[in-house]
Amino acid sequence: MQQLQDRFARRFTYLRLSLTESCNFRCDYCLPDGPDCSSRKYEITLPEVRRLVTAFAKLGTTKIRLTGGEPCLRKDLTEIIATCKSVPGIEKVAMTTNGYRMKRDLPAWRDAGLDAINVSIDSLDPSTFHLVTGQNKLPEIIEGIDQAVDMDFATVKVNTVLLKQYNGGELPEFLKFIKDRNVALRFIELMRTTDNTEYYQRHHVSGESIKQQLQSEGWSLTSRADNAGPAQEFTHPDYQGKMGLIMPYSKDFCDDCNRLRVSSLGQLFLCLFTEQHQDIRKYLQSDDPEPLMNALRDNIMLKEATHGLHEGNSGATRHLAMIGG
Repeated sequence: MQQLQDRFARRFTYLRLSLTESCNFRCDYCLPDGPDCSSRKYEITLPEVRRLVTAFAKLGTTKIRLTGGEPCLRKDLTEIIATCKSVPGIEKVAMTTNGYRMKRDLPAWRDAGLDAINVSIDSLDPSTFHLVTGQNKLPEIIEGIDQAVDMDFATVKVNTVLLKQYNGGELPEFLKFIKDRNVALRFIELMRTTDNTEYYQRHHVSGESIKQQLQSEGWSLTSRADNAGPAQEFTHPDYQGKMGLIMPYSKDFCDDCNRLRVSSLGQLFLCLFTEQHQDIRKYLQSDDPEPLMNALRDNIMLKEATHGLHEGNSGATRHLAMIGG
């Protein structure tokens, strides 16, 4: 099989595909004023998804993650899941969601071929959760997580963006949450985008202090799978769940990058924080995958060795809902 490989010998087996920039939550680190819905009529279509995933699969991609915005806002989400899973070479289809439709739609997603699910929960305190998201949905979302655990998904993860003034002191509560749940918790460092500089300075928490605390309490770092995300994952013999840290400001974070991103408008992002993106939608109008495969091979050679976050450069990413983090 052909492999998509850049100048630094990194192989790309993981595609993060955004289905929409829209979201029905108003998380204050992402879309505090709500989404700009003007892009919805231009969102990538189901046939375009199939052609896109086919080309990536022929170049060695084995894992697809469906993101947003909130992917559940797509009425054809179940069909998109089934389409991705049906493409030869795709071994795993995952999705990141705010969880508001999980209790209702989990069986349909599982039947369509969804293998893994990530749910965003930025606080286990209902009032803080409402303050961050603008929604009072925490109990229902936790019920959906427990339902997913019972339904034999390959992995169920909870994503938590570290926010100093909201959840900076909630580590004990989150550890208690995964004590008897087969859930992988992910603490994610807040990343600076073009619209959140002041917010970033007020709320950013380094994951390094949490890593040191976990290791001092007997948590052990584990090895990553080839098509896994960027988290450093830890296990503990007394916990059923796992604990992960995503620290984009850490040393060598980009060395083993294995993922590319495509926006809901059909734009290729070589990095979450790239200054430019490549419009590949014109290649999605035909069932012939070769033109897109050639474009991907050419574009991957433009990928830089690392992001520019350490230099204060967040690229052209306006907000995290634009390309799904």
